[in-house]
Amino acid sequence: MSTITFADIGVERRISEVLAQRGIEQPFPVQEMVIPRALEGEDLQVKAPTGSGKTLAFGLPLIQGIPATAQGPCALVLAPTRELATQITEELAPLARARGIRTATVVGGVDIVRQAKGAKTAQLVVATPGRLIDLVRRRLIDLRQVTSLVLDEADRMLDMGFMPQVNDIVALLTTERQTMLFSATLGPQVADLADKLTNRAVRLEASGDPAASAPIGERLDQSFVACAHSARTDTLLDLLRDEDGLTIVFCRTKRGAARLAEKLEGAGLSAGALHGDLTQRQRERALKSFAQGRTRILAATDVASRGIDLDDLQLVVNFDPPEDHDTYTHRVGRTARAGRSGRAVTLVAPDQAADVGRIAARLGLDEHWADTGYAQSGPRVVYRSRGRRGPTPRPAAASRPRPPAAAGGNRVRRGSRTA
Repeated sequence: MSTITFADIGVERRISEVLAQRGIEQPFPVQEMVIPRALEGEDLQVKAPTGSGKTLAFGLPLIQGIPATAQGPCALVLAPTRELATQITEELAPLARARGIRTATVVGGVDIVRQAKGAKTAQLVVATPGRLIDLVRRRLIDLRQVTSLVLDEADRMLDMGFMPQVNDIVALLTTERQTMLFSATLGPQVADLADKLTNRAVRLEASGDPAASAPIGERLDQSFVACAHSARTDTLLDLLRDEDGLTIVFCRTKRGAARLAEKLEGAGLSAGALHGDLTQRQRERALKSFAQGRTRILAATDVASRGIDLDDLQLVVNFDPPEDHDTYTHRVGRTARAGRSGRAVTLVAPDQAADVGRIAARLGLDEHWADTGYAQSGPRVVYRSRGRRGPTPRPAAASRPRPPAAAGGNRVRRGSRTA
């Protein structure tokens, strides 16, 4: 944690006082790096890990830069999931009120007309791309006065296929805007997107709170448990009966999460489900019950792998293993946040061992993987066919094509510079 204060990096006194009332008196590294540059109006490309404090890093400059007399949206934050958008609004709303700034959340699953009434007059709007485009197309919101844009979790935005909507939204904004892009990774696709959306941006890389952003192998008690498919539920029940804190159990499918929650309830455990088939009200109710401890176990799809930040979450279980190392990192990153301890357990059936073994190797978890008794996996080979003449290896499929530029191309793109 830094020894300087928020006032030292340009945050207004009335906002600093609200932060102090919440026990936040000194900025995390990402906030110390981002806030002064954002207050100067610079475009930024920021690589920041989960739990690093990036919401305040972009939120405080947005709030401080909005005139209290402004009518309608002046600042816009785009997030990939409803849960993350809601969490961002909840964190920023008390700070915005200190300056007389109104906030609104624009997400699916909520009555669109009622939602539009709040968004039309709010100066700060936090939205998922799909629902925001719905409002724009129905002429229920005007984005022409937006002068500050933030893309949070840009890598996830790409993964979920939101770039056409993002490009449509960007095309509606003034070219005289400030753009800040935050991402857990800045690989080629994300970097290319960042260069398209920003103008002479400064590229920053934040380590986050040292206690919270250490390599996951140091922050978590991680283990991989070998078990047959038919024994997974019993193995899970054995794990959960030894726990008294909050636990998220990740499943691959929406139906799987719902069925598992029913099985856990039938076994006498307090469990709920969180997945994409629920309405927004149902999802909010499930999260609220879980956060307040009325539901101790949440069976969830990857909709919960980002946007849930609970200090008391002690255990993450991968009932169905993740598809790749990034998903694994985001799942287990729900626990051991802000320097707290946590556990992550992944159940691995024999036919999943090769894929999960590669994830473990990629993350440097070979020692943990060895406890399963499975052999360490080599690199993946994709086969063309299984005909009588034998399999012919071919390289793994190429990455997805670069997302198209925003309609109208309303910026001269000059790349980025590294600070």
